Amino acid sequence: MMLDAGRIPIITLHDFLLVPIQTALSDRLVSQLKDDITAAIVRVAARGLIVDVSGIDVMDSYISRSLRDIGMVARLMGVRTVIAGINPMIAMTLVEMDISLGGVDTALNLESALEQFANIVRVLPETEIWREE
Repeated sequence: MMLDAGRIPIITLHDFLLVPIQTALSDRLVSQLKDDITAAIVRVAARGLIVDVSGIDVMDSYISRSLRDIGMVARLMGVRTVIAGINPMIAMTLVEMDISLGGVDTALNLESALEQFANIVRVLPETEIWREE
């Protein structure tokens, strides 16, 4: 995977995508991320998508709606999405602003998000990265 300084990395693990967001998001970066994720879903025939937002300190209404939209688009493409790592301050702010993630699943952290995919992952051969111990 080549990293572009102007893009959020999308890590492919078999037919799952992991998007670790570790930087402040601009509107341009969010728009590019939407395009990159949908292209990656098609390229790898993804079954699952985890967007890890634990590196984000601030999430405005545009970013939260964009994350919801990413999850909804992925769902329409047959891909289950989990948004992981929303910190308590952001969660409270989203509630106060009456912003919903539109039914997109969430998880406390990356580990919890991975556990939500446990039934899907269980079908992978033992030699694969995400095997159950």
